Amino acid sequence: MKDRYGREVKSIRVSVTERCNLKCFYCHREGEWHEHVNEMKPEEIERILRIARRLGIRKVKFTGGEPLVRGDIVDIVSRASAIMDKDVSLTTNGTLLKKYARELKDAGLMRVNISLDTLREEKYLRITGLPLLKNVIDGIYEAVELFNPVKLNFVLMKGLNDDEVEDLIRFSSDTGTVLQIIELEAPVEREKDDFFRKYHLNPKFIEEHLEQVAERVVYNELHHRKRFVFDFSGKKAEVEIVRPMHNSEFCMNCTRIRLTSDGKLKPCLLRDDNLVELLSPMRNGANDEELLELFKRAIMLREPYWKPENLK
Repeated sequence: MKDRYGREVKSIRVSVTERCNLKCFYCHREGEWHEHVNEMKPEEIERILRIARRLGIRKVKFTGGEPLVRGDIVDIVSRASAIMDKDVSLTTNGTLLKKYARELKDAGLMRVNISLDTLREEKYLRITGLPLLKNVIDGIYEAVELFNPVKLNFVLMKGLNDDEVEDLIRFSSDTGTVLQIIELEAPVEREKDDFFRKYHLNPKFIEEHLEQVAERVVYNELHHRKRFVFDFSGKKAEVEIVRPMHNSEFCMNCTRIRLTSDGKLKPCLLRDDNLVELLSPMRNGANDEELLELFKRAIMLREPYWKPENLK
């Protein structure tokens, strides 16, 4: 199904919980600015994914909070893998990944994204509030034995970790992972907040440098994002630059819809004023056709957050 801007919705990003075992100071919980405690049950997530599949959605990514704090995450992944035949993936902070990686693989998980904003223990403690960097590194090494690709999510922050870009590229090439350098993002009304002004750094300069040194450039379907492939100290390195802020191309190539942990369809990450409730109707007896219509409504509410006319 396509939205009003001709963008086909091909994937769904499902937040399974707002709980997390870290306290990252920049985290905005997948764009959900409010605390949710009414988590969907595995069978409810499964039913929603079956509805999504009827609309041609064949990819799912599980997120949080931290999805691995849910004791039933393996069950959730197993149910999803029976429905989504193109891609079943998960984003995690990595602290619990070594423990669950094999079970998740056996349940049908195909790939994983792991947050890694620094390679320095003191800085990791400052960012996350807990001394668990070694757990994350162990989880990365476990993941690369089981999944392909493994992506590392590195949120670029001015004056904090912008001096580690080369180190992260080297680490990703050594481990055989793909590095995603991600721009710190915020809704337009928060751009003037002290926090955003202090830490935001546009990674365009990194992208321009990689353009010059890359052996080749490939494009990801989602967001039409570039992946730079080049030789780094004799090893292949792959780096993606994720620039969502003031980027109309990023929005116009978005093929994803989100589902909050309390069962609301979220047409856009940076908006919280057009959510479509699914969980309450489901628990109140709505049939699949009624849920399908709610899903269609949410897709038709999708619109690019950053439009070309707004960027002049």
